[in-house]
Amino acid sequence: MKTRFQRIFILIAACAFCFSASAKLRVVVSTSQIADIVRNVGGETVDLTVLMGPGVDPHLFKATARDVVSLQRADLILYNGLHLEGRLAETFAKVDKLGRTVVAVADDLPVDRLIPLADYEDAHDPHVWFDPQLWAMVVGKVEESLAAADPENATNYAKQASIYREKVLALEDWAKEQIEAVPAELRVLVTSHDAYNYFGRSFGFQVVGVQGVSTATEAGLADIAKTADFIKARGLPAIFVESSVSPATIKRISRDSGATVGGELFSDALGALGEMHEGANEESYDVGTYIGMFKYNVHTIVEALQP
Repeated sequence: MKTRFQRIFILIAACAFCFSASAKLRVVVSTSQIADIVRNVGGETVDLTVLMGPGVDPHLFKATARDVVSLQRADLILYNGLHLEGRLAETFAKVDKLGRTVVAVADDLPVDRLIPLADYEDAHDPHVWFDPQLWAMVVGKVEESLAAADPENATNYAKQASIYREKVLALEDWAKEQIEAVPAELRVLVTSHDAYNYFGRSFGFQVVGVQGVSTATEAGLADIAKTADFIKARGLPAIFVESSVSPATIKRISRDSGATVGGELFSDALGALGEMHEGANEESYDVGTYIGMFKYNVHTIVEALQP
């Protein structure tokens, strides 16, 4: 039987644990890409909740009652912005009025570095994580937001953000070196929707997204036929499905055009943390991380398109 002293000690320890846990900065993020930044910059000082897991399409995502509770309890809410999380906009506006700190981490990027959307006036492509230089700027915005919400750990956030930012920026030179194996005439990326325009601009690819920049509407028969004809005319060996979009349209185009499905690319969401995929030179990539996802995508594209 426990003595009175032991019971008191256990009670004090339990209270200390609860206080320690509650002392963490409660951060809710919309996408797994932003979550990866928070993990790298915030580390153990942050209690992180991710609304959208692996394979979730942010264009179509709706918050559940549990999600709303998490948002109401958060110290800091981070989302991509640029209309990526279209159906969450109203929810974010409501919790902002409740006094929560809500930050769109991509909204302050230089406008001249963003890709305009032809079909939407004053709107820009939200898939900025496929440009490492832009994503490094987003790392800075996340660091700034964490530091403002938790000034006591601002120095540590700055240190960790600097380390992570350099790793993100290093992806550009790494990817360019890998892509040299693909002839210029074959640097065409055909995917389900226009998620890769920043990637195309950064690495010299023509990007063809069958459904446009959003997955809210499905591709029509005319779009499918036009894409198949384009693939045959260019003699492209492969096209790609996406992890967060139904593969049906791309498989149909593959049958009609004769191009193979070169693999599955991650677009609007990362994979599961710890999900490893083999890459080049016996390297393995954790596609649940931003850097692992990026390297895996580049490896998949190069393997499928090189002669």
